[in-house]
Amino acid sequence: MKQPRNSRFRSVGMKLFVILFCTIVLLSSVLGLTSYYAAKGIITDQVAAASSQSIVQAADKLDFLFAEYEALSRQFAVDSILKADMETVSRPGAATVAKVDAEDRIRRKLDSVKGSDGRLLGIRLVSKSLVDAESYKSTGISSVRSAEGIQARVKQLDAAKGNPVWFPVRAKGFFDMYDQSSLTMGRLLRNMQHPEAEYYMLIEIKGQALTDILSNLHIGLTGEIRILDPDGNIVYGADNKLLGEPSYIHPAAEPAEGERQSFTASNEQGTSQLVVYQPLDTAKWTLMGYAPVSDFTKSADRLLYITLSVVLAAAVIALVIGYVLVRLIGRPLGKLAGLMEEGEQGNLQVRTHFKGQDEIGRLGHSFNKMMEQISLLAGQSSRSAAQVLATSEQLVNASSVTSTHAREVAAATGEIAHGAASLALEAESSNRNVERMNLQITEVKEINSAMDASAEKVITVSDQGAELMKTLVAQSESTVQMMELIQENSMKLRESAHLIRSILTPMIAVNKQTNILALNASIEAVRAGAAGRGFVVIANEIRGLADESNQSIAMVSKITEEISSRIENTVQVVGDTAPLFREQISSVRESSSIFEGVRAEMEQFIGYLNESSASITELMEYQHQLGESMASVHAVVQQTSASTEEVASMSSQQFTVSEELVALSGKLEKLAEELKQSLVSFHG
Repeated sequence: MKQPRNSRFRSVGMKLFVILFCTIVLLSSVLGLTSYYAAKGIITDQVAAASSQSIVQAADKLDFLFAEYEALSRQFAVDSILKADMETVSRPGAATVAKVDAEDRIRRKLDSVKGSDGRLLGIRLVSKSLVDAESYKSTGISSVRSAEGIQARVKQLDAAKGNPVWFPVRAKGFFDMYDQSSLTMGRLLRNMQHPEAEYYMLIEIKGQALTDILSNLHIGLTGEIRILDPDGNIVYGADNKLLGEPSYIHPAAEPAEGERQSFTASNEQGTSQLVVYQPLDTAKWTLMGYAPVSDFTKSADRLLYITLSVVLAAAVIALVIGYVLVRLIGRPLGKLAGLMEEGEQGNLQVRTHFKGQDEIGRLGHSFNKMMEQISLLAGQSSRSAAQVLATSEQLVNASSVTSTHAREVAAATGEIAHGAASLALEAESSNRNVERMNLQITEVKEINSAMDASAEKVITVSDQGAELMKTLVAQSESTVQMMELIQENSMKLRESAHLIRSILTPMIAVNKQTNILALNASIEAVRAGAAGRGFVVIANEIRGLADESNQSIAMVSKITEEISSRIENTVQVVGDTAPLFREQISSVRESSSIFEGVRAEMEQFIGYLNESSASITELMEYQHQLGESMASVHAVVQQTSASTEEVASMSSQQFTVSEELVALSGKLEKLAEELKQSLVSFHG
């Protein structure tokens, strides 16, 4: 049987194929991507650690450079000769020669410091009035200006109260007069005794000096190095146009102790950047370097291509393995499911041809054995149903015959009862006549003719009674024969009931075996798992049929028991009735003989009627004998009437039992036919 297209996708083989394929591809993908991202993370961490070390070393160099210039400014602050010269040039009453000599010494000192350090752009001692004529500078630098921005920066020096102040790199220097960038450190050279002799010392360092120090520091292939102030503004950068501008990427203000001084962030274009930084100890600035993460993870991208290759290879392998699984598992199970569906439709001739010794092969062998046992069971049940049907037909025929006989017996018994009632009426009438005879015995002579007529009437009645008695004897003998026939039929019905019990016994055993087979089939189906679902359906159907057969057999057994009980009652009633009929026949024969005696007496009475007048005493004796005879006849008639009524009642009961027996036989036949029809769908 060809499977529907959608059922193929729900087959066990296809499910195993999909599960295996998805599992292999998913595991390969997860493993590859996990390795890829783990490698990227490891590379990023390693680069971050190495870059952090580099940034720390560069920060140390900058701190060393800045500390050197701060030390230089402290030397100027504590230099007594410089201090005295500054007091001389700032004192109004100082001699001109002394003032010129002091100014010359100041300039030489500044030039010597500048000349000894090529990183310096210039060094100045700026008067607090920001007047160029009152200020001193090394050779080759621009003059002093007092622009608004310059005054704001000078106020920072006043606020520092003699401590060094570092100013960010400016593209044109501190006074915006140079053609190159410079970094400026300023300090107020204080003089507590002569405040007028206080000067601002400005050490201007070339921007190129910072570039030289940071030239060996590289973060990635396209990374940048920047120095930021506490507000996140750029103090130093490769592009002078960005000086003073806020940085899009900036680190935390105060990193926690032990926290790694690196992180990833996105730049203005949204590109992920690896950022490392190190705060400076001298200036309150932060040295920061960053580069795109892709600069470090390009080598890890090869893992992604390797992962894709492995996933493709795994998919191909999964396809091959899945195809093998479908052929080894899916197809045999599909064939077995199709055969089980045919078995569900009633075809018990289907068989598997699995040659393997694995679970599927064992399942196929078990399926074949189960189908063979079910076929045998169906055949045996069918034969048993046929036997039950034939027996039920015999039982129906026997019940019909019994019912007919019971109807005839009831009719004959009714006639006997009617005759007995008529006889009772006649006996009662005769008794009344005898009483009148007793009352008029004194007038026998006067009414001799009347007595003669009465005697003739008595003879006539006696003849009728004799005839009725003969008829009653004949009917009673017929009734006895019918009772014997009823007893014989009841014995046959009893034998039929025993035969039905003997037939039901193997059917009960067969049903038990069917239940055991269905239970074994259910166990095998559970062991088979999802592959045995169709097998479970067949087992449940077989168990259902066995239960229905068991119920039918139980019903037939119950009906048979009721029939047997009714038959036993009928046999007992018939057995109890037979002696009564025999006694009735004896009583009827005795009544007949009495009637004959009465007739003889009446004939003798007629013979002696002419002598009645002379023999009154003898007539009284005859009358007394006649009264006793009539009383006896009356008693016998009453007894016969009662016995006849009892026989009629028993005959009616037997007829009712026979009708019920016919109905039960019809039910048995119907149940047998239903059992046979329920087994027709199985083709064993």
